[in-house]
Amino acid sequence: MDDYRGIADEIAASIADGRLRPGEQLPAQRAFARRHGIAGSTAGRVYRELVRRGLVVGEVGRGTFVRAARGTPGVALAEPAAAPVDLELNYPVVPEQSALLATGLSPMLRADALDAALRPVGAAGTAFARESFASLSSGAGAGGDTGAGAAWRARADDVLFAANGRQAVAAALSALVSPGQRLGVEALTYPVVKALAQRLGITLVPLPTDEHGLLPDALPAVHRATPLHALYLQPRLHSLLGVTLAPERRQALADAVDRLGLPLVEDAIWSFLRPGAAPLAALAPEWTVLVDSLSKRAAPGLTTGWALVPARLRASVTAALRSGGWTPSGFVLRLVGTPAGLARGDVRRGRRAPGHRRHAGRRVRRRRPHQPLRGPGRPRLTAAPRPGRSPRNPGPDGRRHAGGPPLLIRDGRPRAQGPPEESLR
Repeated sequence: MDDYRGIADEIAASIADGRLRPGEQLPAQRAFARRHGIAGSTAGRVYRELVRRGLVVGEVGRGTFVRAARGTPGVALAEPAAAPVDLELNYPVVPEQSALLATGLSPMLRADALDAALRPVGAAGTAFARESFASLSSGAGAGGDTGAGAAWRARADDVLFAANGRQAVAAALSALVSPGQRLGVEALTYPVVKALAQRLGITLVPLPTDEHGLLPDALPAVHRATPLHALYLQPRLHSLLGVTLAPERRQALADAVDRLGLPLVEDAIWSFLRPGAAPLAALAPEWTVLVDSLSKRAAPGLTTGWALVPARLRASVTAALRSGGWTPSGFVLRLVGTPAGLARGDVRRGRRAPGHRRHAGRRVRRRRPHQPLRGPGRPRLTAAPRPGRSPRNPGPDGRRHAGGPPLLIRDGRPRAQGPPEESLR
């Protein structure tokens, strides 16, 4: 009997022309059957057919909803197959990511949660958000690489927020370096920083490096020859080279920064994959602005950025965030930084699900605008690790649902499954 398929076609047409919008709930099957003058079993077949076509999704205890339209995969980032691959956008995406995040996001559907989330927030965010993000940034201390020494804990009072990590970097650079002044960077640096420097009138000065990263002993000589006003570095898991500075080099760099009185912007975007490596913010806390983002830790669309800013620099960075219009979205900040959001207490207390890492790599070539300031720039990169399954946590209705955010946290900080591979071969 094909009658149920004809009814399914009518519903599909309503979805296609916008009469039924994404997220809209379909009637209960009994009500649907009465409305169309069909048996309840036929209504069930219609709904199953719509699910099979990928037009609706059923949720136990809630109902059946029109599914969001699926975009053509890769359209936004599509490039000709023969062209070099643009490495500026590099996001780890898990196919089942939306389902994993759904449980963490569902509490935001409450009216009281939405009321709070739709209010504006400033660069300082909320007290709970500052505590949550300080916990994410905390980790190894000065002796963390060898297991010696106490763990470093970021201070909640040092946390400032931006809409994304790039804006946090832009605010830090504009606060620390005036137009016409110099910024020291690794010879192969983040392409966005090159574009920001051009916009802000900042001159970039490449710092000597080798296959293991920056050479701290060369910094004083560069500073004498071309006086610097700040540094921008990726000492832990460089986004282009995949290298992490050895503990001795990081300590030597911190000592040099202290001696020279040079403010430092530490880009920690991938550092959660090196949880045992002490940040420069732990070694030179008076001079280091640590910048991070959720886009790599959780999902590309959750772009909230934050910076750990020492007291001596906090006023200028706060002013830069405000004047640049780089303050965070109140909705997203409350989404990920409230007791009901992704930083839920049960995850932050240390629950962690089993998971596995998958690596994939291919040789890529860089576009000319992204070549290093000096030297060759054709690194071989590996894909970011795939998060594992998350624990089964009680949902807002008291039932237990599979899933949760793909953010593995233990003892207040993200943990990767096993050591990540080096990207540079």
